[in-house]
Amino acid sequence: MTSASEILEESFKHIGLADWQAKEWEIHETANNKKNESFDLRYESKSTILQTNIQTVWNNHLNNHKLSDRVTELSRWRGNFESVLDALSKEIDLLIEERADTEKELELLDHPLQIANRCIGKRNNRTSSEITYDDVDVQLRAEVDLIEAKRKLFTADIKTAWDKLNRLEEMKARIIEEIRDKSEATGIDSENLELSRIFPNFTYKPYALSIPEDAVSYESWLEHSRHTQQLAEQEMSDTYSLRESMRVDKDTAKRELVFQQDATDYALRRRAFATRKARNELDWQKLKIRREAESLRLQIVDLETALRAKADDVKCCETRLENRTYRPRYELCQDEPEFGLKDELVKLRESMGKLEEKINYAKSIHNDLEKILERIDQDLENKQHALTTDVMCLDMRSTLLTRDKNKGQNETDRNIILTDLSKEISLETKKAYTT
Repeated sequence: MTSASEILEESFKHIGLADWQAKEWEIHETANNKKNESFDLRYESKSTILQTNIQTVWNNHLNNHKLSDRVTELSRWRGNFESVLDALSKEIDLLIEERADTEKELELLDHPLQIANRCIGKRNNRTSSEITYDDVDVQLRAEVDLIEAKRKLFTADIKTAWDKLNRLEEMKARIIEEIRDKSEATGIDSENLELSRIFPNFTYKPYALSIPEDAVSYESWLEHSRHTQQLAEQEMSDTYSLRESMRVDKDTAKRELVFQQDATDYALRRRAFATRKARNELDWQKLKIRREAESLRLQIVDLETALRAKADDVKCCETRLENRTYRPRYELCQDEPEFGLKDELVKLRESMGKLEEKINYAKSIHNDLEKILERIDQDLENKQHALTTDVMCLDMRSTLLTRDKNKGQNETDRNIILTDLSKEISLETKKAYTT
């Protein structure tokens, strides 16, 4: 049976002396450790306060320098872009002026083109054999082809200049946007540079360390700025090359057109001289053929007279032969007189045939000569028309001679002298040309 003391001892749990001593030692050590930890914390806190203050001052100082350097860099880039903008604006003005000059030159090509086409149309009105594909046609068509080629070239230059102006305007807008952005960034960084902890109305910003979605690295920004400047400079360089090319095209077109117009005028003068020479030769040929036709006509009269004379001889011979057929009986013999008369008749008939053949041939030749005279008259008329046409073409082209400031005399008179037509064209014709 359990005693009362045992029951009481079982109601309260007891620990050993060693355990008690261990607990006492643990409390003592824990207190010492916390005390030491508190001392270290107080020391480290003072050091942290000092270090953080120093670090804050230096960080603020360094960031102020960085902001100042950034403001300087932005100002420098803004100045670069402003210089580029000035140069770009001048290039745009120069290109607009060059394009206007090219458009004016393109309009000026209409007049020589109309003159050349009018000359071609005028010369196409020539008649018969005078419609030849001569050197004048070659030079006139070469002049038309040259003018058309230069019109296409000027049109292409104007289109290229227009496209370049659009790109320059886009680049100008881009440069203006860069200047505006850098001015705004300079203003923001300048305001930040002036801020300090003593300024009022500061608040916490919950997303201060967040990176904006459209943020770029400094290297990308620097590369973008350099690329934009280089792109603008390249556009200006291309614009200068384009302006020089357009100027060269205009100068070359003027020289080539002047050279071609001189070649065409020379071909016209030479063709007019050749036509006049051919007409004079035809006049001389006409005179000789008329004389020959008159001589041949007289010869035909002589041949017809001789033929009529032979007809009488034939009649006489045939009458003799007819009379001898009435001889009586054995007297109707083929004697020598009969053979002689028959031989005479045959030869007379042969002579008449030869005379008739000569007469027909002479008449044919005479008709041919008359036809040739008609052809010569028509050809002379054609050549006179062609000659008049070429002189009128020269007179029409006189408006193209803008280089000679001291012309003095009328261009029609000048062309008449150059083509040696002073004896060929009457005063009334000259007045008709000039009016």
